[in-house]
Amino acid sequence: MEPQASVAEAVSSLTIADAFVDASASSAPCARPALPIRFICSFPDCSASYNKAWKLEAHLCKHTGERPFVCDYEGCGKTFIRDYHLNRHVLIHTGEKPFVCTNTGCDQKFNTKSNLKKHIEHKHENQQKQYVCNFEGCKKAFKKHQQLKTHQCQHTNELLFRCTQEGCGKHFASASRLKRHGKVHEGYLCQKGCSFLAKTWTELLKHTRETHKEEITCAVCQKAFKRKDYLKQHMKTHAAERDVYRCPREGCGRTYTTAFNLQSHILSFHEEKRPFVCEHTGCGKMFAMKQSLTRHAVVHDPNKKKMKLKVATVQVNRSAWHIPLLYGVCLPV
Repeated sequence: MEPQASVAEAVSSLTIADAFVDASASSAPCARPALPIRFICSFPDCSASYNKAWKLEAHLCKHTGERPFVCDYEGCGKTFIRDYHLNRHVLIHTGEKPFVCTNTGCDQKFNTKSNLKKHIEHKHENQQKQYVCNFEGCKKAFKKHQQLKTHQCQHTNELLFRCTQEGCGKHFASASRLKRHGKVHEGYLCQKGCSFLAKTWTELLKHTRETHKEEITCAVCQKAFKRKDYLKQHMKTHAAERDVYRCPREGCGRTYTTAFNLQSHILSFHEEKRPFVCEHTGCGKMFAMKQSLTRHAVVHDPNKKKMKLKVATVQVNRSAWHIPLLYGVCLPV
């Protein structure tokens, strides 16, 4: 049914008062005791009835779409079906909390009477643990009956909470565990603008990696990288002033961007130490560093993953002239 413009239109030519059908009206003799007055909704296919006229008025707004009570605070404009709801909402703007707990030593304030009532019930009236486990030798007590039922599952091995998802049927000892389990069936929705719903987090990561692959490109030379940290390391090559490691041997003057490369240069070039030999048939290349041999092995076996070297980053003090290297030699920079 299409929402009507107003309550009056919703009940055709009837007035609001006409819509309040008195269920006790009948042609029965007056001697019979009067039945409680009921205010019945006149909308077709609606069987709602109420014992108060204002309740029916609020109900009729659900059919018509009317929300007559508007918040007039600047920038708000929220609308409500009842004036009570509007008055309660206004307290959000004013910050007023008119309902104060009167219990000794408690000065908490609340913006609704119902919140105050809940506070009193939970904090002041229900201090005693009323629900005691009756299993032999236990005697544990709880404030809430539901807590007791959950606890007793430990004695009976009965799991009260069953998953209603089709094909699942798992049982749990508490409502919170069932709720947490429910997220398994909810899955993981792709956040990249597509409707893919993954069953597991791993499946979502795989989908994102394969379907929404992002090219990370250097803005200077357009070189592409798989990860942002690789790009960050690469950007050092474009820096106006690069931190370099200078070979300490007199007359050499070679510089390197990492301590690893400098150490490899000194061992292989100046000291002629290349103890790590490639054993692949027909190769026999020698290397000064074991990591270099491992990285070289990919040439012969492309299925091997390339070794990801952890490049040592050294904070260079521009006012100093020397920094320590891995094998204990101080190098000028």
